[in-house]
Amino acid sequence: MTISINAAFDSGNIVVDSVDGTSARLSIRKDRESDFYQWFHFRVACNVGDELDLAIGGLAGSAYPDGWPGYAVCASSDREHWFRLETSYDAAAGELAIRHTAESPILWLAYFAPYSMERHHDLIASVAECEAVTYRCLGTSLEGQPIDCIELGTGRTQVWLYARQHPGESMAEWWMEGALEKLVDPADPYARSLRQKCRFHIVPNMNPDGSRRGHLRTNYAGVNLNREWDNPTAERSPEVLAVRNAMDESGVDWAMDVHGDEAIPAVFLAGFEGIKSLKPGQMEKYKAFEKALAANTPDFQTDLGYAESAPGQANMSMSTTQLAERFGAVSMTLEMPFKDNRDLPDPVQGWSPERSKLLAHACLQTLDQLL
Repeated sequence: MTISINAAFDSGNIVVDSVDGTSARLSIRKDRESDFYQWFHFRVACNVGDELDLAIGGLAGSAYPDGWPGYAVCASSDREHWFRLETSYDAAAGELAIRHTAESPILWLAYFAPYSMERHHDLIASVAECEAVTYRCLGTSLEGQPIDCIELGTGRTQVWLYARQHPGESMAEWWMEGALEKLVDPADPYARSLRQKCRFHIVPNMNPDGSRRGHLRTNYAGVNLNREWDNPTAERSPEVLAVRNAMDESGVDWAMDVHGDEAIPAVFLAGFEGIKSLKPGQMEKYKAFEKALAANTPDFQTDLGYAESAPGQANMSMSTTQLAERFGAVSMTLEMPFKDNRDLPDPVQGWSPERSKLLAHACLQTLDQLL
């Protein structure tokens, strides 16, 4: 039997260049109107016992070639539990090789465990029914999908949590699922405390078009939403415009933009040190959060991360710096790995949906402690 490969589904992305028995040569489709590509998600139909030999080529020109060395493909036979496959990368050829003995007739493979738009709608529907939760549609994407926002809490501190500006970073919405489950839990003491102190505004997916289309980094128009915050427009980035307008209404005291990083095998934060109008105590609160989070979970560290911006040289088109400057907020970008966590490796799952959700719990516990 010759295997068959398909990606015609929510967040699917692969190009089948050739198939020969149980071997296939594949490549990744670029984001629409963009040269970004790295996200893939496809299924393989085969026989149990087939020796699958899959090669994804053209990766030297992908968005982040440094993301491939040391990376292992995510796979699932039931689309619930995701594990890692034997994977190797040939940098000279720009080719990722995946070898696996099939244990089921259908195998799903992805850059990271996908978070589908159907699961997103299930999450919104279940949380919106919880006591003292308010649902708002802040606007629509270029393709007309809702920008969903969940609000809860009676406190004065305005907290914004938002994710998936870059749709291929699906671990960000797994984090959101963990955050929402914790915040609506009536028995959770940290959640009870936070709901008294804060008013939460939570946008689990800022880029539904890119998510459904299987994009890595951009929306329907090929725009990187996290480079639009200084001047969002209805024509290019209505998703950012809708969220920023709502932020202007509420104000922002604390904010977290949730992401994934292709190359760095660790969880880390990026801040706003380069903005022009730092306020007294603003950076100190950010550093205190970073230190406390490292104490609260061994999955977080401060050794690996991005280089800090020089004073006054921050990129103001990014949400974290824009919100820190615009509102004097303590804002931050949270990055999780596509690879494994260097400090606490898991050879079976690597970084996973489950760990993303637990990290959200630790982040909220840390926020409660600091407030």
